[in-house]
Amino acid sequence: MFHGSSHGLSRIAAARKFCEPGEWLLRLERIIVSSMKGEDTSMSTTNLAVEQLQRVLLPRRGEPADVRSLYLLEADINKERLEWDDRFSVSVPAGAEVSFQTYFNAFPASYWRRWSQLDSVVLKLQITGEARVDLYRSKIDGARIGIDGAVIKDDTVEFEISLAPFEDGGWIWFDLTAETDAKIVEAGWYAPFAPRAQIMPDGSEVGPFEPRVTIGIPTFNRPADAVAALEALASDPAVDAVIDAVLMPDQGNKHPADEPGYQAATEAFGDRFFEFRQGNLGGSGGYSRIMFEALGGVDGTGEAGASKSPYILYMDDDIAIEPDSVLRALQAARYAKSPMLIGGQMLNLQERSHLHSMGEVVGRHDFMWTSAPHVHYDHDFSKHPLSDRGNYDDDPDAPNSRDLHRRIDVDYNGWWMCMIPRVVAEKIGQPLPLFIKWDDAEYGLRAGAAGFPTATWPGIAIWHMAWSDKDDAIDWQAYFHLRNRLIVAAMNHDGPVDGIIRSMQKATFKHLLCLEYSTVAIQNEAMKDFLAGPEQLFDILETSLPRIAAIRKTYPDAVMLPSAAELPGPTGAPGVPTKDIGGRLAPLKKAVWLAKGLKHTLSRENKAHHEVPQANFAPIEARWFSLSRVDGATVTTADGRGVVYRKRDREQAKELGREALRLQKQVAERFDELRTRYRHAHPGLVSRESWGKVFNEQ
Repeated sequence: MFHGSSHGLSRIAAARKFCEPGEWLLRLERIIVSSMKGEDTSMSTTNLAVEQLQRVLLPRRGEPADVRSLYLLEADINKERLEWDDRFSVSVPAGAEVSFQTYFNAFPASYWRRWSQLDSVVLKLQITGEARVDLYRSKIDGARIGIDGAVIKDDTVEFEISLAPFEDGGWIWFDLTAETDAKIVEAGWYAPFAPRAQIMPDGSEVGPFEPRVTIGIPTFNRPADAVAALEALASDPAVDAVIDAVLMPDQGNKHPADEPGYQAATEAFGDRFFEFRQGNLGGSGGYSRIMFEALGGVDGTGEAGASKSPYILYMDDDIAIEPDSVLRALQAARYAKSPMLIGGQMLNLQERSHLHSMGEVVGRHDFMWTSAPHVHYDHDFSKHPLSDRGNYDDDPDAPNSRDLHRRIDVDYNGWWMCMIPRVVAEKIGQPLPLFIKWDDAEYGLRAGAAGFPTATWPGIAIWHMAWSDKDDAIDWQAYFHLRNRLIVAAMNHDGPVDGIIRSMQKATFKHLLCLEYSTVAIQNEAMKDFLAGPEQLFDILETSLPRIAAIRKTYPDAVMLPSAAELPGPTGAPGVPTKDIGGRLAPLKKAVWLAKGLKHTLSRENKAHHEVPQANFAPIEARWFSLSRVDGATVTTADGRGVVYRKRDREQAKELGREALRLQKQVAERFDELRTRYRHAHPGLVSRESWGKVFNEQ
């Protein structure tokens, strides 16, 4: 529905030809209601927009073209570029066209349809000069449908759009064509009413809540990143206005307080900033400290929680922030039908036009996190904008953006950015003492089981280093990956454990083929600690990492060297494949490779290759079918900063493999018993009283 300064009836007559039936009915309803109230329906009625949900944003000045594609798309026919001096207004030369069918500026209507109290949304635009504005929506497959449109001249206008057609997917956006030199002075998506009370799982009502949030950023030896995060939050007055407090648990020995810019950044928040020095309790210890203090400590009277913020926002320290995401997450949480967790999506910090993850779930067959159905990792918006539906007839497997128009439902959201309502934290407790890995997944699963869902919300995002640039599946973090996965499975998985055991056996086999003996060794430690039960989790919270690090030092595949150039040149490994294959013959060829790799793995190693490597493998070449055919080779680390020298040792591999199989058998046999023990211990592990004792000892 369009509202502007021209005659109402002529607007309605013109729009009836253009609108979908749902839009027309919504418009007619508004006119009838306005008439009954005695309101003037023929003149400007730009009063539908009540609360802003998301601002239309411009890129920061100087951003490269690929990053700009996250915000706006300038038409190829434009003779001049658009210009802007701030992030909220843009000048459009006469004849130029611009589309806001972009990640940060299109409105993710299907998410608001599914999770919010809203039946409609309002687009409000203030325009100087003369320009045509056209509104569109998409269907689940990305097909474009026109909604409304008008020529606007020196006016503030509103379009109200029904959310009815967005049950399974779809976005709303607008395009603009400048008839004269024109300027979008301000634009945003609004709710037509203020937030209402929310329904708790037991049927009671809470709220509506004020737009206030406590932001927590745990940090560990990333002082520059931590200061940059604080500066970003303070840079936007609208964001600063909703922040009750900023909490920063500092767990390292390189302190943000010693970093240039820290004083200015913290002074911007004044008495709203709180730093907590503590030992290295991992991500779960840092985030648990944030929740603990935001809730006022054990008795609720702590100074950092005095404002009693309705929302707690978790953010990593090693991220780049789009500040408007804070406001968007807050509004999504406030307008939700029921209290729920609102998660930010992850953009790739090293390829900033790439959306790394749109949502994740935990696979119930093997209890391993994985991408949600229809999610494609590392989607490049600069090559495949939301309008790219691909050409299914030419190549059905070619990258496109069709699935980005679906609503993706998730089990949890990573704590790189996650908004947690205070009522949820008070109801379900603190994070588990897991150090790192699986604490966020467990919290999302726990919240969901208690009736508080999670949504990973498009257009709410941070930039973070992609997982593909880390070795966390094989380095010291592999211990926490497995131990915590088993712990969380014991607390949440009710089905048979066969799938979990099979996936563990497959992983062990693959690690041994790849000469990753240190990984198998610490995964064996992970199983031992799981089998020891939940009673020790707080006791080993600080000691697990040093113990695992000491074990890894005894294995050459865990010792990083600055460069392969420090070793003799490789002698060569004839017949070793370094590139994976696909196609019809792939299974047959891989079976041959596996047979040859097993034969070599079971033979006695040539220890000469422990002094002189046979090959220097890049990470992309270091696969089971290459490493299983050598006795010694260097492998570059995922970040490219060094190499490790992997050396085949048949007897060591046998010993590690036997121990792994023995422990996996114990996990299978004792899982029901441990399920009972972990579930019984869970309330104590997530209580503020238990965590308070830990923090008091710091």
